[in-house]
Amino acid sequence: MTKLKRRFGKRGPRVRNTTGANHTFYRATPAVALLLLMLAGCASTPLEPWHSKKLVEEFTVDKAETVVTLADYQALEERLFEELETKVYNLVDTGPQYALVRYSRGSAADPRVDNPNWNRSFEMTQSDPLGAVLLLHGMSDSPYSLRTIARTLHDQGYHVLALRMPGHGTAPSGLRFVNAEDMIAAVRLGMRHLSGFAGDLPIHIIGYSTGGTLALDYTLDATAGIVSPVPTSLILISPAIRIHGAARLARFQDRISVVPGLGRMSWLSVEPEFDPYKYNSFATNAGHVVHTLTRSIDGRLEERAADGPVDMPPIIVFKSTVDSTVTTEAVVDNLLSRLDRNRHRLVLFDINRTTAKSTLLIDDPGPLTYRLMSDDQLPFAVTFVVNESPESTRVVARHKQPFAAAATETEELDMAWPFGVMSLSHVALPFPPDDPLYGGVRPERETRVYLGELAMKGERGLVRLPGDWQLRMRYNPFYPVVEKGIVEWIANSEGRRSSGMPVEAAN
Repeated sequence: MTKLKRRFGKRGPRVRNTTGANHTFYRATPAVALLLLMLAGCASTPLEPWHSKKLVEEFTVDKAETVVTLADYQALEERLFEELETKVYNLVDTGPQYALVRYSRGSAADPRVDNPNWNRSFEMTQSDPLGAVLLLHGMSDSPYSLRTIARTLHDQGYHVLALRMPGHGTAPSGLRFVNAEDMIAAVRLGMRHLSGFAGDLPIHIIGYSTGGTLALDYTLDATAGIVSPVPTSLILISPAIRIHGAARLARFQDRISVVPGLGRMSWLSVEPEFDPYKYNSFATNAGHVVHTLTRSIDGRLEERAADGPVDMPPIIVFKSTVDSTVTTEAVVDNLLSRLDRNRHRLVLFDINRTTAKSTLLIDDPGPLTYRLMSDDQLPFAVTFVVNESPESTRVVARHKQPFAAAATETEELDMAWPFGVMSLSHVALPFPPDDPLYGGVRPERETRVYLGELAMKGERGLVRLPGDWQLRMRYNPFYPVVEKGIVEWIANSEGRRSSGMPVEAAN
């Protein structure tokens, strides 16, 4: 616990800035404009109980000395959800006007109607497992986001633990009070639990978005001898490696929210809560936490890379080439290019090239894709999921080995872009097309909320769901690529561990 507090302190990690953007808030004119826009946007949206109530039964790093085991963690979690009932659910009305309110008892978006409630930590056990896997969801998400992957790996024979991160799965107000040390302590607890019964069996970590950042944080500590065990491999889905520089303002904005009349400044966005397994509202503190973690990871990798390629367990990254949350360049330049050679892979989903000719396209990521395809200095392998031709919606996987000047193998996938879909997104990758909440096919149950293919049209301001929310891709039509890639990566990483061969030689 003391190590975590010393690492970040009150101001976060100190990391040398390498981007040339080390200006202060007062010199950042665009940032000031952004701050004023956020203030204006939040001021017009009323706050609800789920934005303001602090849940004291949440896990924090200060409780890590008494909450030691997974059983302790889940017992505390049970008390937390009881507190949520009292402080939030009991204050919210019911009826037709609340049919899409997550915190209205029995509504179409009430996650407690589901069995199980995927907002909670869950464990899928095996009597004789092949190994163990820890799954870490992203900021504002819940264990639901990785449940399909969890089921697949459990069917493969693995013992699976999906942890609910502190501040998540309950009310958006949790994002106001969580810090990086709380989540790091939870990850350490999860790995201790898995290592307690796994013994010499392999243990893998799958991290989605900020969960990927936490997986890297733990692994850097493990390879430095601070914690144990060292993971056998990492699987990172849309990992938060570097986020927009404006996130530096989050801490300042959160601090001035205590000024009378500026309470809404503690929120970057305040939205209706109609998603049972993800917060729509986003606290400024959450942006600060992600920024703190990504700066720390970047600084530690940069420091180690000064002495040569960084020795890490095999890492595979699944990433959409267009991502409004985290950049692909950061995954390439700040992570994979700094690591030891011939052990890692990037799986990159390009945009739908049959629609890229449109004059409505703002920013074509093609130059980055083409650069990676021809760059013979990349020390990691790349798989490009792309159109087989600019005139075809069918996709193929082109595989490029480390230090190769071009892809040497093309794999037929028997998949195609759905009509009208232009790209994937940050949030789409871990969800299959048949996901009952975010998928591409409306489920038969009309009583439950469905947030997948929502192509509603009408006048502005009529529908409660924001227009940009409806446009964002929520599922991955090429999910089998992710699923197969994860299963094979885990198996090959374990084969490398026992044989000593480079992981790419096992692929």
